[in-house]
Amino acid sequence: MFDLVPFGKRREDVLSQWMKSFQDVFEDDLLTPFKGSTLSFRTDIRENEKAYLVEAELPGLQKENIDIDYAAPYLTIKAVQQQERQEENEDQRMVRKERRYGEYVRRFYVQDIEEDQIQATLKDGILLLTIPKKQRAEGRRIQIEDGSASSVRLEDGQQSSSE
Repeated sequence: MFDLVPFGKRREDVLSQWMKSFQDVFEDDLLTPFKGSTLSFRTDIRENEKAYLVEAELPGLQKENIDIDYAAPYLTIKAVQQQERQEENEDQRMVRKERRYGEYVRRFYVQDIEEDQIQATLKDGILLLTIPKKQRAEGRRIQIEDGSASSVRLEDGQQSSSE
């Protein structure tokens, strides 16, 4: 349906669209993924009555390269990956050398937890955090007494009974 452009502006639009697409090439930041030094990783978070359970995917990372920090109310998981791979041919000339460095960071807002009892395990590239919740004191039921039979103690230590 003529691209919903009025007939008179159609010729101008072709030129302006061409100029816009040409400018977009130079405005797009193709290096954006390489500029940031921090990356993210996938996590699954579950909750039960007693704790939060966080599973983080950190394949290929060793526990020495993972830091877990809790500064109320934020839990931060930071992992640093440093990997170097080198291949040589028979003449010991370097054919290919690859290096991969990255810092993975996730930060979670958690409150009312037992920070001294947080547990972490790493197995098969999965970091499992168990974050116990603070147990709230259960309330107690307060009995209401009959107003005529009870006595109320005043601040000066005298007793007054309602009549």
